[in-house]
Amino acid sequence: MSASSITRAPIEPELVRRIGTGGFAFVPNRFLRDGFLASLEPDELRLYVLLVLAGDRQGMSFYHYDRLCAILRLSLEAYLDARNALIQKRLLAFDGTRFQVLELPPRPQFSQQPPLRTSDDLLRRDPATIRRAILDGLALDPDDSSED
Repeated sequence: MSASSITRAPIEPELVRRIGTGGFAFVPNRFLRDGFLASLEPDELRLYVLLVLAGDRQGMSFYHYDRLCAILRLSLEAYLDARNALIQKRLLAFDGTRFQVLELPPRPQFSQQPPLRTSDDLLRRDPATIRRAILDGLALDPDDSSED
């Protein structure tokens, strides 16, 4: 099926989203198209989306860090890492009390991954170590590549 033959009509016309009187939230198409979604770590994305949803028309929100941590089930350290990364990537401003979701910059900034130094680092971010841990957990031989 070609792109020109795809219908743009809603599947459920009676359930088309509308901006209600209780709030305003949007994520521009560029967020996906230009790679911003792919540039965020999972905790960064979760915090960003929550602040977009909580923000007013100017992107301002007033959630306290303990409430954000509770909603997102983040440790304080994970919250700080995510918040600081969003600030560094120019997606978020913070003045100590208030957050502002910012206009998207021209290009996304990808996080620089620190070197893997500890066994915990390897278990969290090294594909081969993760595979080995999964296979060990399943009591499978990692060198057995035969298919049944």
